[in-house]
Amino acid sequence: MELRNDILLRALQRQSVDRTPVWIMRQAGRYLPEYLATRAEAGSFMNLCQTPELACEVTLQPLRRFDLDAAIIFSDILTIPDAMGLNLYFVSGEGPKFEHPLRSAGDIKNLPRPDIGESLGYVMDAVSLTRRELGGKVPLIGFSGSPWTLATYMIEGGSSKTFSRAKKLLYQDPELAHQLLGKLADTVTDYLNAQIEAGAQAVQIFDTWGGALSSQAYKEFSLRYMTQIVSGLKRENEGRPVPVILFSKSCSTQLEALADTGCDALGVDWTTDLATARKYVEDKVALQGNLDPATLRESPEVIRQGVADTLASYGTGPGHVFNLGHGITPDIDPEHLGVLVDAVHELSPQYHL
Repeated sequence: MELRNDILLRALQRQSVDRTPVWIMRQAGRYLPEYLATRAEAGSFMNLCQTPELACEVTLQPLRRFDLDAAIIFSDILTIPDAMGLNLYFVSGEGPKFEHPLRSAGDIKNLPRPDIGESLGYVMDAVSLTRRELGGKVPLIGFSGSPWTLATYMIEGGSSKTFSRAKKLLYQDPELAHQLLGKLADTVTDYLNAQIEAGAQAVQIFDTWGGALSSQAYKEFSLRYMTQIVSGLKRENEGRPVPVILFSKSCSTQLEALADTGCDALGVDWTTDLATARKYVEDKVALQGNLDPATLRESPEVIRQGVADTLASYGTGPGHVFNLGHGITPDIDPEHLGVLVDAVHELSPQYHL
């Protein structure tokens, strides 16, 4: 099926485009009333993820409202630990939890490498269905969490502010930590390749908690495994390249190293000026970002100015994908995202003459 809008894929490969493409992390989510209605229909968050028709519906909802340049499959980064037997569930107001967190060396050594088709086939079914429903309108992005980020949830048993258990493992038993991260890297590679086979036309790895590590620990326990994953991914499908995006939050000092992983693009959070990030990576890779999500709570004038400043920060030439510096938050008026998208369309062509 012909892809009618491939501007995102071209920008991720630093090819010439006539305007800056735009998509938004968590664009299919709780800020949309139609999402909340579908979530209520599903009965639970996990049922929403595990029912391909509902996951497809939620993926497509923002594209009906906004002129976005990509869809990102609706799922959760913690589907992999769930498939490994940790039993993911959600507590209102507290976020994700695991019934069987990793609490001993035996837990880690006995952790199975899941059969992707059997235990995570619902994600691939959602990807295939969504590709069909998109009908070539825009590309579909697949994703996974990074091994380090997944490990933090698995060891802590849920969200954490200090990562005390996870860091204790790194420093007291690094060999065991590498055993866990290696299993996760192999599984993430299989998982993303399965999404690509099912129809994902680009993939992103979310290293949400990379910034919790020291520089040396980051290189050893996070960067190393993302590099391994990138090298193991299928980089072409259906006759065209499949770009790989790495988003490592709060890791501006690691941008040069990230650019050397073999990925096509780096997500940049809002704490780093895009002009500075571009100098770090020397145009080796595309950059994605990086408006502060809090800007969307402000007036249309403030949002437009934020878009203008972000575009100006990257400057002229190819290789910029407009996005937020992290995911859109649930308290945002959907109309404000419309202002952002329209502003990108209106203001970005001047940077691509």
